[in-house]
Amino acid sequence: MACYLDPQDTVFSLLAVEDDPVARDLMGKAICYAFPKLRLLTAENGVAGLELYKEHRPDIVLTDVRMPVMDGIAMAAEIKRLDPEAVIAVVSAYCDTAQYISSAEAIGIHHYIRKPVDFDALFATIRDCLGEVITDQCCAG
Repeated sequence: MACYLDPQDTVFSLLAVEDDPVARDLMGKAICYAFPKLRLLTAENGVAGLELYKEHRPDIVLTDVRMPVMDGIAMAAEIKRLDPEAVIAVVSAYCDTAQYISSAEAIGIHHYIRKPVDFDALFATIRDCLGEVITDQCCAG
């Protein structure tokens, strides 16, 4: 039996975690414009992001790395402990450093977007993540 979920007809959710309020607002507006059916949640640090994840279980998590209170890698590790299948993408100026890439890959993160954000790359990554979510939902059903 084939499973087909159309991302245009299905409501998915995304949690964006970014400490810079201007970047968070700009990225949120761009995501909402490009993906109008995507339910967007935002948080200003890893602790707030983790709490929102626990409460809403979004399909995709998009996180900065360096943030106060709890960084994105620590938050992602906690999310992966709660849900090993969670789809997480890192948005950071530090994506090219071996330390962050190895830390991210060690907990199962394979999506990276470099700052300053190229919105075409951001949208392509979100589409890739949605594809992963759809595949996981189809396989689980």
